[in-house]
Amino acid sequence: MENFKVNWDARVAAFVTAAAFSSMAVASSAHAAEAAPAKAKPTIVVLGDSLSAEYGLPRDTGWVKLLRDRLEKERLDYSVANSSISGDTTSGGRARLPAVLNRLKPAVVVVELGGNDALRGVPLATTEANLRTIVEASQAANAKVLLVGMYVPPNYGPDYSQKFHGVYEQLSKEKKVPLVPFLLAGIADQPTMFQADQIHPTAQAQPLLLENVWPSLKPLLGAAASK
Repeated sequence: MENFKVNWDARVAAFVTAAAFSSMAVASSAHAAEAAPAKAKPTIVVLGDSLSAEYGLPRDTGWVKLLRDRLEKERLDYSVANSSISGDTTSGGRARLPAVLNRLKPAVVVVELGGNDALRGVPLATTEANLRTIVEASQAANAKVLLVGMYVPPNYGPDYSQKFHGVYEQLSKEKKVPLVPFLLAGIADQPTMFQADQIHPTAQAQPLLLENVWPSLKPLLGAAASK
């Protein structure tokens, strides 16, 4: 955990500036990233931030693209729409979700948001309320939901860190949705797995991100297919 703390401390200072510029750069291409899939297939929507939006990576090398490849390899007939924007917060995801649900009518919504809230000092109550609304709205649209959890840097203090992650744990239990405990599990304490900004994982790290998500996502696919 000491190595994790040192690495996170070095990354936090660079994050806010990087997120601000990346959100402006990526927002204009958000609709292209959400290209509507074939109507015959149920759709998995990934509602995320830069960790899912291929920030700083060559095109089609992020974990969401690898998810498409995994589905094809395992002959699971799903389309994947990546509705992720770098720098996005839970407020941003909440605001654009209704249009995403209306246009794509997903069978599954993967919610990968919240890290930017913590790093920008958004109150926990606001983050929780936004995530709750995202989950409830997705369920009301007959979509299964997968929450992807995050931990904050240890320099925020153990009390805040536990409370922040507890938001995901509580919503998972309350709304009966599965939880990926930590998207960056297995790489958070490995500097070589991050780009030069020490915030965003490299292309080499993307398969590990998928492996963190897949065990919780796969059981939802059969459930969605049977609806």
